[in-house]
Amino acid sequence: MRPSFRNDRPTGFLAIAIFFFFGAAMAMYAAITLFFPKTFLDRGWTLNPSAHEQLGRVGRMIGLPFVVLAVALLLAGIGWLKRRYWGWLLGFSIIAFNLAGGVFNSIRGKWFKGVVGITIAGLLLAYMLSIRMRRFFLRG
Repeated sequence: MRPSFRNDRPTGFLAIAIFFFFGAAMAMYAAITLFFPKTFLDRGWTLNPSAHEQLGRVGRMIGLPFVVLAVALLLAGIGWLKRRYWGWLLGFSIIAFNLAGGVFNSIRGKWFKGVVGITIAGLLLAYMLSIRMRRFFLRG
């Protein structure tokens, strides 16, 4: 008899899905605040005011890449929860791109930000590449 999905899934499986959905919500929030600046929603940017200032200088259309990112993260989360290989591949690609961003930050001299990004993305990628996780998706 095949074990149930709940007993069979790797420990961090649900946490990764939540991570993708949270990322989608944050990317959409960023897009909305960039498309429609100077609203009460801008208060959320107090966590990263320099990024808000730099992105605001580019213009409202800078929100578009955040919409694309939000959709990609949402799809990754859905595919991840459904145990689809494309969901794993999309999620893996997004995290790998984030790892590249950490490397880029380190090269630009923002070494602390870069090392933190590399460490988190590297750990996530290692987990996603683990034998148990790959087997879980291949059986799905």
